[in-house]
Amino acid sequence: MDEKENIAAVHGSPSLSDDPSIEAVPTLLKGSVNPIYEAKAQTLNNAIQAIGMGRYQWQLFIVVGAFGWASDNMWPIITSLILPAVTMEFSPSKPPLLSLAQNIGLLAGAIFWGFGCDIFGRRWAFNLTIGITSVFGLIAAGSPNFAAIGVFAAFWSVGVGGNLPVDSAIFLEFLPGSHQYLLTILSVFWALAQLLATLVAWPLLGYRTCQETDTTCTKSENFGWRYFLIAMGGLAMIMFSCRFFIFTLYESPKFLMGRGKEADAVRIVHEVARRNGKSTTLTLADLEVHNQEGRQGTDAAAILKRKLEKINLTHVRALFASPKLAWSTSLIMLIWAFIGLGYPLYNAFIPYIQQTRGASFGDGSTYITYRNSLIIAVLGVPGALIGGVLVEVPRFGRKGALAVSTALTGVFLLASTTAITSNALLGWNCAFNFMSNVMYAVLYAYTPEIFPTKDRGTGNALTATANRVFGIMAPIVAIYANLETAAPVYVSGTLFIAAGLLTILLPFEPRGKASL
Repeated sequence: MDEKENIAAVHGSPSLSDDPSIEAVPTLLKGSVNPIYEAKAQTLNNAIQAIGMGRYQWQLFIVVGAFGWASDNMWPIITSLILPAVTMEFSPSKPPLLSLAQNIGLLAGAIFWGFGCDIFGRRWAFNLTIGITSVFGLIAAGSPNFAAIGVFAAFWSVGVGGNLPVDSAIFLEFLPGSHQYLLTILSVFWALAQLLATLVAWPLLGYRTCQETDTTCTKSENFGWRYFLIAMGGLAMIMFSCRFFIFTLYESPKFLMGRGKEADAVRIVHEVARRNGKSTTLTLADLEVHNQEGRQGTDAAAILKRKLEKINLTHVRALFASPKLAWSTSLIMLIWAFIGLGYPLYNAFIPYIQQTRGASFGDGSTYITYRNSLIIAVLGVPGALIGGVLVEVPRFGRKGALAVSTALTGVFLLASTTAITSNALLGWNCAFNFMSNVMYAVLYAYTPEIFPTKDRGTGNALTATANRVFGIMAPIVAIYANLETAAPVYVSGTLFIAAGLLTILLPFEPRGKASL
Protein backbone atom coordinates (compact mmCIF):
# COMPACT_ATOMS: atom_id res chain seq x y z
CA MET A 1 0.00 0.00 0.00
CA ASP A 2 1.54 3.35 -0.99
CA GLU A 3 1.53 6.48 1.16
CA LYS A 4 -1.60 8.16 -0.21
CA GLU A 5 -3.56 4.89 0.11
CA ASN A 6 -2.31 4.53 3.67
CA ILE A 7 -3.49 8.05 4.55
CA ALA A 8 -6.97 7.34 3.19
CA ALA A 9 -7.13 4.04 5.05
CA VAL A 10 -6.08 5.56 8.39
CA HIS A 11 -8.51 8.45 8.56
CA GLY A 12 -11.38 6.72 6.80
CA SER A 13 -12.29 9.78 4.74
CA PRO A 14 -14.04 9.35 1.41
CA SER A 15 -11.62 9.12 -1.46
CA LEU A 16 -11.40 11.61 -4.26
CA SER A 17 -13.84 11.31 -7.10
CA ASP A 18 -13.56 8.47 -9.53
CA ASP A 19 -12.60 10.91 -12.26
CA PRO A 20 -9.21 9.59 -13.40
CA SER A 21 -8.06 13.09 -14.32
CA ILE A 22 -8.11 14.12 -10.65
CA GLU A 23 -5.28 12.52 -8.75
CA ALA A 24 -5.44 12.00 -4.97
CA VAL A 25 -2.04 13.60 -4.67
CA PRO A 26 -1.05 17.14 -3.81
CA THR A 27 0.30 19.71 -6.22
CA LEU A 28 3.55 19.88 -4.26
CA LEU A 29 5.86 16.91 -4.04
CA LYS A 30 5.79 14.97 -0.81
CA GLY A 31 8.35 16.23 1.66
CA SER A 32 8.03 19.82 0.44
CA VAL A 33 5.95 20.70 3.49
CA ASN A 34 5.52 19.41 7.05
CA PRO A 35 4.33 15.76 6.74
CA ILE A 36 1.75 16.09 9.53
CA TYR A 37 0.27 19.20 7.96
CA GLU A 38 0.38 17.48 4.56
CA ALA A 39 -1.56 14.47 5.81
CA LYS A 40 -4.20 16.64 7.48
CA ALA A 41 -4.52 18.85 4.41
CA GLN A 42 -5.05 15.74 2.29
CA THR A 43 -7.75 14.58 4.70
CA LEU A 44 -9.54 17.92 4.31
CA ASN A 45 -9.04 17.76 0.52
CA ASN A 46 -10.73 14.37 0.45
CA ALA A 47 -13.63 15.65 2.55
CA ILE A 48 -14.16 18.71 0.35
CA GLN A 49 -13.88 16.58 -2.78
CA ALA A 50 -16.46 14.12 -1.40
CA ILE A 51 -18.88 16.98 -0.69
CA GLY A 52 -18.32 18.20 -4.23
CA MET A 53 -19.01 21.50 -5.94
CA GLY A 54 -22.23 22.89 -4.52
CA ARG A 55 -24.20 25.96 -3.56
CA TYR A 56 -21.61 27.42 -1.19
CA GLN A 57 -18.71 27.18 -3.66
CA TRP A 58 -20.79 28.68 -6.49
CA GLN A 59 -21.81 31.58 -4.25
CA LEU A 60 -18.16 32.03 -3.29
CA PHE A 61 -17.24 31.91 -6.99
CA ILE A 62 -19.54 34.89 -7.62
CA VAL A 63 -18.46 37.07 -4.68
CA VAL A 64 -14.78 36.32 -5.30
CA GLY A 65 -14.97 36.82 -9.06
CA ALA A 66 -17.52 39.58 -9.54
CA PHE A 67 -16.16 41.59 -6.61
CA GLY A 68 -12.56 40.67 -5.71
CA TRP A 69 -11.16 39.63 -9.10
CA ALA A 70 -13.08 42.43 -10.82
CA SER A 71 -11.78 45.10 -8.43
CA ASP A 72 -8.18 43.98 -8.89
CA ASN A 73 -8.30 44.97 -12.55
CA MET A 74 -11.00 47.62 -12.45
CA TRP A 75 -9.21 50.17 -10.30
CA PRO A 76 -5.85 50.17 -12.12
CA ILE A 77 -7.91 50.55 -15.32
CA ILE A 78 -9.80 53.43 -13.70
CA THR A 79 -6.49 55.16 -13.00
CA SER A 80 -5.36 54.74 -16.59
CA LEU A 81 -8.72 55.99 -17.92
CA ILE A 82 -8.73 59.20 -15.86
CA LEU A 83 -5.03 59.96 -16.50
CA PRO A 84 -5.57 61.96 -19.76
CA ALA A 85 -8.37 64.06 -18.23
CA VAL A 86 -6.52 64.63 -14.95
CA THR A 87 -3.39 65.60 -16.87
CA MET A 88 -5.26 68.17 -18.98
CA GLU A 89 -6.94 69.74 -15.93
CA PHE A 90 -4.02 69.92 -13.52
CA SER A 91 -1.10 70.07 -16.03
CA PRO A 92 1.38 68.10 -13.87
CA SER A 93 4.99 68.10 -15.01
CA LYS A 94 5.17 64.30 -14.65
CA PRO A 95 1.74 62.65 -15.29
CA PRO A 96 3.00 59.06 -14.63
CA LEU A 97 3.34 60.02 -10.95
CA LEU A 98 -0.37 59.17 -10.60
CA SER A 99 0.42 55.60 -11.64
CA LEU A 100 3.39 55.61 -9.24
CA ALA A 101 1.13 56.61 -6.33
CA GLN A 102 -1.29 53.85 -7.25
CA ASN A 103 1.45 51.21 -7.41
CA ILE A 104 2.85 52.24 -4.03
CA GLY A 105 -0.61 51.65 -2.57
CA LEU A 106 -0.92 48.32 -4.36
CA LEU A 107 2.42 47.23 -2.91
CA ALA A 108 1.41 48.21 0.63
CA GLY A 109 -1.90 46.39 0.23
CA ALA A 110 -0.32 43.24 -1.17
CA ILE A 111 2.14 43.05 1.74
CA PHE A 112 -0.32 43.88 4.52
CA TRP A 113 -3.29 41.79 3.42
CA GLY A 114 -1.26 38.92 1.97
CA PHE A 115 0.85 38.32 5.04
CA GLY A 116 -1.92 39.41 7.40
CA CYS A 117 -4.46 36.84 6.23
CA ASP A 118 -2.07 34.06 7.34
CA ILE A 119 -2.02 35.64 10.81
CA PHE A 120 -5.52 36.97 11.56
CA GLY A 121 -7.42 34.83 9.06
CA ARG A 122 -9.14 35.29 5.71
CA ARG A 123 -12.56 36.60 6.79
CA TRP A 124 -11.70 40.14 7.91
CA ALA A 125 -9.31 40.70 5.01
CA PHE A 126 -11.91 39.36 2.57
CA ASN A 127 -14.52 41.87 3.76
CA LEU A 128 -12.44 45.00 4.34
CA THR A 129 -10.40 45.25 1.11
CA ILE A 130 -13.26 46.45 -1.11
CA GLY A 131 -14.63 48.68 1.68
CA ILE A 132 -11.38 50.65 1.84
CA THR A 133 -11.33 50.94 -1.95
CA SER A 134 -14.87 52.30 -2.15
CA VAL A 135 -14.40 54.96 0.55
CA PHE A 136 -11.25 56.50 -0.93
CA GLY A 137 -12.54 56.14 -4.50
CA LEU A 138 -15.53 58.29 -3.61
CA ILE A 139 -13.42 60.82 -1.72
CA ALA A 140 -11.01 61.11 -4.67
CA ALA A 141 -13.80 62.56 -6.85
CA GLY A 142 -13.46 65.83 -4.94
CA SER A 143 -9.68 66.16 -5.42
CA PRO A 144 -8.68 69.83 -5.78
CA ASN A 145 -5.26 69.18 -7.35
CA PHE A 146 -2.95 66.52 -8.78
CA ALA A 147 -1.28 65.78 -5.43
CA ALA A 148 -4.64 65.04 -3.81
CA ILE A 149 -5.79 62.60 -6.50
CA GLY A 150 -2.39 60.88 -6.19
CA VAL A 151 -2.77 60.44 -2.42
CA PHE A 152 -6.31 59.10 -2.70
CA ALA A 153 -5.27 56.74 -5.51
CA ALA A 154 -2.59 55.34 -3.19
CA PHE A 155 -5.15 54.87 -0.39
CA TRP A 156 -7.77 53.14 -2.53
CA SER A 157 -5.00 50.91 -3.93
CA VAL A 158 -4.15 49.65 -0.43
CA GLY A 159 -7.53 47.94 -0.52
CA VAL A 160 -7.19 46.82 -4.14
CA GLY A 161 -3.78 45.26 -3.48
CA GLY A 162 -5.26 42.74 -1.06
CA ASN A 163 -8.02 41.38 -3.28
CA LEU A 164 -6.13 38.67 -5.15
CA PRO A 165 -3.82 37.41 -2.36
CA VAL A 166 -6.80 36.95 -0.05
CA ASP A 167 -9.57 35.95 -2.45
CA SER A 168 -7.53 33.41 -4.38
CA ALA A 169 -6.41 31.78 -1.13
CA ILE A 170 -9.87 31.41 0.37
CA PHE A 171 -11.53 30.29 -2.88
CA LEU A 172 -8.92 27.60 -3.54
CA GLU A 173 -9.24 26.28 0.01
CA PHE A 174 -12.95 25.55 -0.43
CA LEU A 175 -12.62 24.21 -3.97
CA PRO A 176 -12.74 20.46 -4.78
CA GLY A 177 -9.69 19.30 -6.72
CA SER A 178 -11.97 18.42 -9.62
CA HIS A 179 -12.93 22.10 -10.02
CA GLN A 180 -9.62 23.91 -9.57
CA TYR A 181 -9.84 25.02 -13.20
CA LEU A 182 -12.41 27.56 -11.95
CA LEU A 183 -9.49 29.63 -10.65
CA THR A 184 -8.65 30.26 -14.29
CA ILE A 185 -12.27 30.94 -15.25
CA LEU A 186 -12.36 33.62 -12.53
CA SER A 187 -10.25 35.77 -14.83
CA VAL A 188 -13.35 36.27 -16.98
CA PHE A 189 -14.46 38.66 -14.24
CA TRP A 190 -11.09 40.40 -14.54
CA ALA A 191 -11.76 41.00 -18.25
CA LEU A 192 -15.42 41.93 -17.66
CA ALA A 193 -14.31 44.51 -15.10
CA GLN A 194 -12.15 46.23 -17.70
CA LEU A 195 -15.08 46.14 -20.09
CA LEU A 196 -17.44 47.61 -17.49
CA ALA A 197 -15.00 50.39 -16.53
CA THR A 198 -14.45 51.45 -20.14
CA LEU A 199 -18.19 51.18 -20.88
CA VAL A 200 -18.97 53.62 -18.05
CA ALA A 201 -16.00 55.83 -18.98
CA TRP A 202 -16.96 56.26 -22.63
CA PRO A 203 -20.04 58.49 -22.07
CA LEU A 204 -18.68 60.25 -18.99
CA LEU A 205 -15.12 60.85 -20.12
CA GLY A 206 -15.77 60.83 -23.86
CA TYR A 207 -18.22 63.75 -23.75
CA ARG A 208 -17.46 65.59 -20.50
CA THR A 209 -13.70 65.93 -20.90
CA CYS A 210 -11.40 68.57 -22.39
CA GLN A 211 -9.99 67.74 -25.83
CA GLU A 212 -6.31 67.02 -26.48
CA THR A 213 -6.22 70.09 -28.75
CA ASP A 214 -7.71 72.50 -26.14
CA THR A 215 -5.33 75.22 -24.96
CA THR A 216 -7.07 75.55 -21.56
CA CYS A 217 -8.99 73.05 -19.43
CA THR A 218 -11.10 74.15 -16.45
CA LYS A 219 -12.80 72.04 -13.79
CA SER A 220 -16.29 72.86 -15.09
CA GLU A 221 -15.34 71.70 -18.59
CA ASN A 222 -13.66 68.55 -17.33
CA PHE A 223 -16.07 67.04 -14.79
CA GLY A 224 -16.30 63.66 -16.51
CA TRP A 225 -13.52 61.97 -14.54
CA ARG A 226 -15.11 63.08 -11.24
CA TYR A 227 -18.49 61.65 -12.23
CA PHE A 228 -16.64 58.50 -13.27
CA LEU A 229 -14.97 58.09 -9.86
CA ILE A 230 -18.32 58.64 -8.10
CA ALA A 231 -19.92 55.94 -10.27
CA MET A 232 -17.13 53.41 -9.72
CA GLY A 233 -16.72 54.22 -6.01
CA GLY A 234 -20.45 53.77 -5.55
CA LEU A 235 -20.28 50.41 -7.32
CA ALA A 236 -17.45 49.33 -5.00
CA MET A 237 -19.55 50.33 -1.99
CA ILE A 238 -22.38 48.11 -3.25
CA MET A 239 -19.88 45.25 -3.64
CA PHE A 240 -18.64 45.74 -0.09
CA SER A 241 -22.20 45.78 1.30
CA CYS A 242 -23.03 42.52 -0.48
CA ARG A 243 -19.92 40.76 0.82
CA PHE A 244 -20.22 42.09 4.38
CA PHE A 245 -23.98 42.03 5.05
CA ILE A 246 -25.44 39.41 2.69
CA PHE A 247 -22.91 36.63 2.05
CA THR A 248 -21.82 34.49 5.02
CA LEU A 249 -18.15 33.60 4.60
CA TYR A 250 -16.74 30.68 6.58
CA GLU A 251 -13.13 30.78 7.70
CA SER A 252 -10.89 28.42 5.72
CA PRO A 253 -10.78 24.91 7.30
CA LYS A 254 -7.13 24.49 6.27
CA PHE A 255 -6.25 27.83 7.86
CA LEU A 256 -7.96 26.76 11.09
CA MET A 257 -6.23 23.37 10.97
CA GLY A 258 -2.86 25.06 10.47
CA ARG A 259 -3.58 27.15 13.55
CA GLY A 260 -4.36 24.06 15.64
CA LYS A 261 -8.14 24.71 15.67
CA GLU A 262 -9.02 21.31 14.28
CA ALA A 263 -12.48 21.12 15.86
CA ASP A 264 -13.40 24.40 14.16
CA ALA A 265 -12.03 23.11 10.87
CA VAL A 266 -14.24 20.01 11.07
CA ARG A 267 -17.25 22.17 12.02
CA ILE A 268 -16.74 24.39 8.95
CA VAL A 269 -16.53 21.36 6.63
CA HIS A 270 -19.86 20.17 8.05
CA GLU A 271 -21.34 23.66 7.55
CA VAL A 272 -20.26 23.67 3.90
CA ALA A 273 -21.78 20.22 3.44
CA ARG A 274 -25.03 21.40 5.03
CA ARG A 275 -25.12 24.51 2.82
CA ASN A 276 -24.66 22.22 -0.20
CA GLY A 277 -27.41 19.86 0.93
CA LYS A 278 -24.88 17.08 1.50
CA SER A 279 -23.34 15.29 4.47
CA THR A 280 -19.77 14.40 5.37
CA THR A 281 -18.23 11.64 7.47
CA LEU A 282 -15.27 13.81 8.55
CA THR A 283 -14.63 13.74 12.29
CA LEU A 284 -12.12 15.36 14.60
CA ALA A 285 -10.46 11.96 15.04
CA ASP A 286 -9.67 11.90 11.30
CA LEU A 287 -7.36 14.88 11.84
CA GLU A 288 -6.06 14.05 15.30
CA VAL A 289 -4.82 10.63 14.16
CA HIS A 290 -1.99 12.43 12.37
CA ASN A 291 -0.79 14.32 15.45
CA GLN A 292 2.58 13.55 16.89
CA GLU A 293 2.85 12.54 20.51
CA GLY A 294 2.46 15.34 23.02
CA ARG A 295 -0.07 18.08 23.47
CA GLN A 296 -0.07 21.74 22.58
CA GLY A 297 0.72 23.91 25.57
CA THR A 298 -2.18 25.88 27.05
CA ASP A 299 -0.50 27.88 29.85
CA ALA A 300 0.19 31.61 29.63
CA ALA A 301 3.80 31.15 28.53
CA ALA A 302 2.80 28.82 25.70
CA ILE A 303 0.06 31.19 24.55
CA LEU A 304 2.50 34.14 24.56
CA LYS A 305 5.01 32.09 22.60
CA ARG A 306 2.42 31.25 19.94
CA LYS A 307 1.45 34.92 19.71
CA LEU A 308 5.07 35.88 19.13
CA GLU A 309 5.49 33.11 16.56
CA LYS A 310 2.76 34.73 14.48
CA ILE A 311 4.99 37.67 13.63
CA ASN A 312 8.16 35.77 12.66
CA LEU A 313 9.22 34.58 9.23
CA THR A 314 7.97 31.00 9.64
CA HIS A 315 5.63 31.23 6.65
CA VAL A 316 8.35 32.69 4.44
CA ARG A 317 10.93 30.07 5.43
CA ALA A 318 8.39 27.32 4.78
CA LEU A 319 8.21 28.36 1.12
CA PHE A 320 11.98 27.75 0.81
CA ALA A 321 12.06 24.58 2.93
CA SER A 322 13.37 22.31 0.15
CA PRO A 323 15.54 23.02 -2.93
CA LYS A 324 12.68 22.34 -5.36
CA LEU A 325 10.19 24.44 -3.40
CA ALA A 326 12.74 27.26 -3.09
CA TRP A 327 13.39 27.12 -6.85
CA SER A 328 9.66 27.20 -7.56
CA THR A 329 9.01 30.12 -5.19
CA SER A 330 11.95 32.13 -6.55
CA LEU A 331 10.99 31.55 -10.18
CA ILE A 332 7.32 32.44 -9.77
CA MET A 333 8.32 35.62 -7.90
CA LEU A 334 10.67 36.57 -10.75
CA ILE A 335 7.97 35.92 -13.34
CA TRP A 336 5.51 38.07 -11.40
CA ALA A 337 8.19 40.77 -11.11
CA PHE A 338 8.86 40.88 -14.86
CA ILE A 339 5.15 41.02 -15.61
CA GLY A 340 4.72 43.60 -12.84
CA LEU A 341 7.05 45.94 -14.71
CA GLY A 342 6.07 45.03 -18.26
CA TYR A 343 2.27 45.15 -17.95
CA PRO A 344 1.74 48.58 -16.32
CA LEU A 345 4.58 50.07 -18.32
CA TYR A 346 2.30 49.76 -21.34
CA ASN A 347 -1.25 48.94 -20.21
CA ALA A 348 -1.51 51.74 -17.61
CA PHE A 349 -0.88 54.27 -20.34
CA ILE A 350 -2.90 52.80 -23.23
CA PRO A 351 -5.54 55.59 -23.21
CA TYR A 352 -2.77 58.19 -22.97
CA ILE A 353 -0.80 56.55 -25.80
CA GLN A 354 -3.93 56.13 -27.92
CA GLN A 355 -4.76 59.81 -27.45
CA THR A 356 -1.30 61.30 -27.99
CA ARG A 357 -0.37 59.02 -30.89
CA GLY A 358 -3.91 59.31 -32.25
CA ALA A 359 -3.49 63.07 -32.35
CA SER A 360 -0.40 62.61 -34.51
CA PHE A 361 -2.48 60.33 -36.76
CA GLY A 362 -5.20 62.98 -36.94
CA ASP A 363 -7.86 61.23 -34.80
CA GLY A 364 -7.00 61.76 -31.13
CA SER A 365 -10.40 63.02 -29.87
CA THR A 366 -11.52 61.90 -26.40
CA TYR A 367 -14.53 60.19 -27.99
CA ILE A 368 -12.32 58.00 -30.20
CA THR A 369 -9.83 57.42 -27.37
CA TYR A 370 -12.45 55.96 -25.01
CA ARG A 371 -14.28 54.17 -27.82
CA ASN A 372 -11.03 52.41 -28.67
CA SER A 373 -10.46 51.60 -25.00
CA LEU A 374 -13.85 49.88 -25.00
CA ILE A 375 -13.00 47.87 -28.12
CA ILE A 376 -9.71 46.77 -26.56
CA ALA A 377 -11.53 45.73 -23.37
CA VAL A 378 -14.03 43.57 -25.28
CA LEU A 379 -11.18 41.39 -26.58
CA GLY A 380 -10.13 40.53 -23.04
CA VAL A 381 -13.27 38.47 -22.29
CA PRO A 382 -12.67 35.63 -24.81
CA GLY A 383 -9.00 35.67 -23.80
CA ALA A 384 -9.88 34.79 -20.21
CA LEU A 385 -12.26 32.03 -21.37
CA ILE A 386 -9.67 30.49 -23.67
CA GLY A 387 -7.16 30.53 -20.80
CA GLY A 388 -9.59 28.40 -18.79
CA VAL A 389 -9.66 25.82 -21.60
CA LEU A 390 -5.93 25.74 -22.28
CA VAL A 391 -4.94 24.88 -18.70
CA GLU A 392 -6.72 21.53 -18.95
CA VAL A 393 -5.16 20.46 -22.26
CA PRO A 394 -3.15 17.21 -21.72
CA ARG A 395 0.65 17.58 -22.03
CA PHE A 396 0.19 21.36 -22.14
CA GLY A 397 -1.43 22.29 -18.83
CA ARG A 398 -0.77 25.42 -16.78
CA LYS A 399 2.92 25.71 -17.64
CA GLY A 400 2.47 25.39 -21.40
CA ALA A 401 -0.45 27.82 -21.50
CA LEU A 402 1.42 30.32 -19.34
CA ALA A 403 4.67 30.15 -21.32
CA VAL A 404 3.02 30.56 -24.73
CA SER A 405 0.56 33.29 -23.73
CA THR A 406 3.19 35.34 -21.90
CA ALA A 407 5.68 35.21 -24.77
CA LEU A 408 3.00 36.08 -27.35
CA THR A 409 1.91 39.04 -25.22
CA GLY A 410 5.42 40.41 -25.62
CA VAL A 411 5.50 39.64 -29.34
CA PHE A 412 2.28 41.60 -29.96
CA LEU A 413 3.60 44.51 -27.93
CA LEU A 414 6.76 44.70 -30.02
CA ALA A 415 4.64 44.43 -33.18
CA SER A 416 2.62 47.51 -32.10
CA THR A 417 5.66 49.69 -32.76
CA THR A 418 5.12 49.09 -36.48
CA ALA A 419 1.70 50.84 -36.46
CA ILE A 420 1.51 53.88 -38.75
CA THR A 421 -2.24 54.52 -38.33
CA SER A 422 -4.56 54.75 -35.34
CA ASN A 423 -6.50 51.68 -36.51
CA ALA A 424 -3.31 49.64 -36.80
CA LEU A 425 -2.33 50.65 -33.27
CA LEU A 426 -5.83 49.68 -32.10
CA GLY A 427 -5.48 46.26 -33.75
CA TRP A 428 -2.19 45.47 -32.07
CA ASN A 429 -3.55 46.71 -28.73
CA CYS A 430 -6.53 44.35 -29.13
CA ALA A 431 -4.17 41.43 -29.76
CA PHE A 432 -2.08 42.43 -26.74
CA ASN A 433 -5.12 42.62 -24.46
CA PHE A 434 -6.51 39.31 -25.70
CA MET A 435 -3.27 37.44 -25.10
CA SER A 436 -2.50 39.18 -21.78
CA ASN A 437 -5.90 38.06 -20.49
CA VAL A 438 -5.07 34.47 -21.44
CA MET A 439 -1.78 34.92 -19.57
CA TYR A 440 -3.34 36.38 -16.41
CA ALA A 441 -6.10 33.75 -16.37
CA VAL A 442 -3.46 31.02 -16.19
CA LEU A 443 -1.08 32.91 -13.88
CA TYR A 444 -3.75 33.64 -11.27
CA ALA A 445 -4.75 29.97 -11.24
CA TYR A 446 -1.22 28.53 -11.22
CA THR A 447 0.28 30.71 -8.48
CA PRO A 448 -1.87 29.82 -5.43
CA GLU A 449 -1.96 26.14 -6.46
CA ILE A 450 1.78 25.67 -5.90
CA PHE A 451 1.74 26.96 -2.29
CA PRO A 452 0.56 24.91 0.74
CA THR A 453 -2.51 26.38 2.45
CA LYS A 454 -0.84 27.30 5.73
CA ASP A 455 1.61 29.48 3.78
CA ARG A 456 -0.57 30.33 0.77
CA GLY A 457 -1.40 33.85 1.90
CA THR A 458 2.30 34.49 2.42
CA GLY A 459 3.20 32.94 -0.95
CA ASN A 460 0.57 35.07 -2.67
CA ALA A 461 1.89 38.08 -0.77
CA LEU A 462 5.47 37.42 -1.92
CA THR A 463 4.47 37.15 -5.57
CA ALA A 464 2.14 40.14 -5.33
CA THR A 465 4.88 42.12 -3.59
CA ALA A 466 7.40 41.30 -6.32
CA ASN A 467 4.76 42.32 -8.86
CA ARG A 468 4.00 45.61 -7.09
CA VAL A 469 7.64 46.52 -6.39
CA PHE A 470 8.46 46.24 -10.08
CA GLY A 471 5.15 47.94 -10.85
CA ILE A 472 6.41 50.96 -8.94
CA MET A 473 9.34 51.09 -11.36
CA ALA A 474 6.99 51.26 -14.39
CA PRO A 475 5.90 54.91 -14.03
CA ILE A 476 9.48 55.88 -13.17
CA VAL A 477 10.65 54.30 -16.43
CA ALA A 478 7.75 56.01 -18.22
CA ILE A 479 8.76 59.40 -16.84
CA TYR A 480 12.28 59.19 -18.23
CA ALA A 481 11.55 57.10 -21.35
CA ASN A 482 8.97 59.45 -22.96
CA LEU A 483 5.63 57.76 -23.60
CA GLU A 484 5.46 59.31 -27.07
CA THR A 485 8.36 57.13 -28.21
CA ALA A 486 8.57 53.36 -28.63
CA ALA A 487 11.16 52.92 -25.84
CA PRO A 488 8.71 51.82 -23.08
CA VAL A 489 7.07 49.38 -25.51
CA TYR A 490 10.40 47.70 -26.34
CA VAL A 491 11.18 47.30 -22.63
CA SER A 492 7.72 45.94 -21.86
CA GLY A 493 7.68 43.46 -24.75
CA THR A 494 11.11 42.10 -23.88
CA LEU A 495 10.10 41.54 -20.26
CA PHE A 496 7.04 39.52 -21.30
CA ILE A 497 9.09 37.30 -23.59
CA ALA A 498 11.67 36.74 -20.82
CA ALA A 499 8.91 35.83 -18.34
CA GLY A 500 7.50 33.34 -20.87
CA LEU A 501 10.87 31.63 -21.16
CA LEU A 502 11.27 31.45 -17.36
CA THR A 503 7.92 29.69 -17.10
CA ILE A 504 9.37 26.65 -18.85
CA LEU A 505 11.76 26.18 -15.91
CA LEU A 506 9.02 25.96 -13.25
CA PRO A 507 9.18 22.53 -11.52
CA PHE A 508 5.49 21.97 -10.62
CA GLU A 509 2.54 21.28 -12.94
CA PRO A 510 -0.71 21.47 -10.89
CA ARG A 511 -3.03 20.19 -13.63
CA GLY A 512 -5.18 17.32 -12.32
CA LYS A 513 -3.87 17.54 -8.75
CA ALA A 514 -5.48 18.82 -5.56
CA SER A 515 -3.72 21.68 -3.78
CA LEU A 516 -2.57 21.28 -0.19
